[in-house]
Amino acid sequence: MEVLPIFANTKMELPVMLAAFYGLRRSEVIGLQWSAIDFERKIVTISRTFERINVDGKMVDVSKCRTKNKSSFRSLPLIPAVEQALLKAQKRQRQQMKLCGNSYCKEYKDYICVDDMGHLVTPDYVTRVFREMLLKNGFRPIRYHDLRHSCASLLIKNKVTMKEVQMWLGHSSFSTTANIYAHIDVDSKMEAANMIASKINLGELPEKKKSPKRKIA
Repeated sequence: MEVLPIFANTKMELPVMLAAFYGLRRSEVIGLQWSAIDFERKIVTISRTFERINVDGKMVDVSKCRTKNKSSFRSLPLIPAVEQALLKAQKRQRQQMKLCGNSYCKEYKDYICVDDMGHLVTPDYVTRVFREMLLKNGFRPIRYHDLRHSCASLLIKNKVTMKEVQMWLGHSSFSTTANIYAHIDVDSKMEAANMIASKINLGELPEKKKSPKRKIA
């Protein structure tokens, strides 16, 4: 994606990469912990969420050891580009923890998306800064959640089945995936049909061979 470079080496780098490559929900991105990354087996496990909700006029952080639904609990392959970004972030997190000492916030030390002082990147921050950085760099503003849709679109256009897309995104049912992305599937099939038509040259039949003229004795 063209927008990825503008988030490099910022607090938004991993939140954007995780949403773009894996189609993760915002709550899944922020809730992701280091224990979910298996660098040896090259697997990412989505099993937690983090949200900030309003309770009686006060904002309360809610961390859950479960996802939106059973299907949202999923294991995905660790993509090389994401792996490198994670390793870089892990190294920096350890360096900052050592450098800042007691000033470093230990409450979120198990989480991946934190700032240099160890504070968790908040949902509102992700939503706001994503849009701000797009505008600042001359891109059309889109929602952070649209990265999830872009991920699904790319999967479908690259011939990944709708069932596999459902599993990748963690939708609770096949119909949810099909209803949201049916138009993309149709467009993809239309592209394939146009390609086939152009190759076969429909309507252009091979010329009929002329029979040799018979000599009149």
